[in-house]
Amino acid sequence: MLPPVLRENTNFRRYFIGQAVSLIGDQITLIALPLTAVLALDATAGQMGVLLTAALVPNLIFALHAGVWIDRRGRRREVMIATDVGRGLLIATVPIAYALGHLTWTHLYVVAFLAGTLDVFFFVAYGAFFQLIVERSDYVSANSLIHGSRAFSFVAGNSLGGILVQLLRGPYALGVDAFSFLWSAWFLGRVDVDEPPGVPRDSGGLGAGMRWIRHNAIIRAELLGVATLNLFNFMFFALFVLYATRYLDVKPAQLGIVLGAASIGTLGGSLIAGRVSRRIGVGPAFVVGCFFFPAPLILVQAAGGPHWLVLTCLFVSEFTSGIGLMLLDIMAGSISAAIIPTPLRARVSGAFLVVNNGVRPVGTAVGGLLGSTIGVRPTLWIATVGALLGTAFLLPSPIPSLHDVPAEAEA
Repeated sequence: MLPPVLRENTNFRRYFIGQAVSLIGDQITLIALPLTAVLALDATAGQMGVLLTAALVPNLIFALHAGVWIDRRGRRREVMIATDVGRGLLIATVPIAYALGHLTWTHLYVVAFLAGTLDVFFFVAYGAFFQLIVERSDYVSANSLIHGSRAFSFVAGNSLGGILVQLLRGPYALGVDAFSFLWSAWFLGRVDVDEPPGVPRDSGGLGAGMRWIRHNAIIRAELLGVATLNLFNFMFFALFVLYATRYLDVKPAQLGIVLGAASIGTLGGSLIAGRVSRRIGVGPAFVVGCFFFPAPLILVQAAGGPHWLVLTCLFVSEFTSGIGLMLLDIMAGSISAAIIPTPLRARVSGAFLVVNNGVRPVGTAVGGLLGSTIGVRPTLWIATVGALLGTAFLLPSPIPSLHDVPAEAEA
């Protein structure tokens, strides 16, 4: 039996089917693209760092501009379709260039940067589009399904990606992701929704989204909380693999099982999120997620003793953290979709992306710096405890008192 929001809402069902496949394709690329760089171009650590940076930096450069342009233009579905097609064509050039013997680092850098730019435009447009195809009463259940498919993609995409890379070699496995983007575009094209017109040019420019966040206590607290959490969590994950393999003597296959536990935890979290929010409220469920995402990671640096006990600590920490991540993401998405006014949605999303995604490379850089100066284990302790400080922005805010999704605020 399909959930009511899928059974009764044709537009959301079409969007969901398109995204479910696209998310699996994305996970395949997360494995295939680095392996392409390593196996086909003999990548160095510095080149891999530049490749990741090229994919992330468009968030800082274009997110605010994308928000202004999309709010003024309207027609968000068309933007999402165009970015899907563009990303599919960009990714497809990599296996084609490899087959012709012309794949270069310049090519990979350009593809990473342009695909990252299109990612920004897609996700900035998505926020207001979600409001148009889902009823307010279904925000939590719809977000649970979307994030549940994302959690499933972690499991299925990583497994399928590993198999495809081995069978087809890295560059050719990217063709699956290229197809998944075109699949998503086709289903988005079948969505039938009346979109409101774009806002006039005098409605505010680049700073409008950030000003609105500054004056809204709920979204301001949400942004400060998750940005703090992301800053310290990226410090943690910059060193996690190194610490697990070198200091805890975890073998690669064992590490894969541990990381798989996080994927299972995220899938479980998506299944219980609706029940938790109905029991304790949307706001408290968000606060719980913000706590249980980083808190279990304390077990990583606390792990010691027999090897089986070390692996148990890592497994429990990743599994429980995955549940917290899903509670956080689903509730945050539902609160944002409900409260941010449609005329400002893209500009607020752009401002949110600049801050929330902008702290991530800062976190990895600080983690590497501290790890090389004061040591890996002390840095992991700082990162874990620091991430918990994100809840300090949430507790005094209106968020813990939200039982249901809030009403839309004024523009």
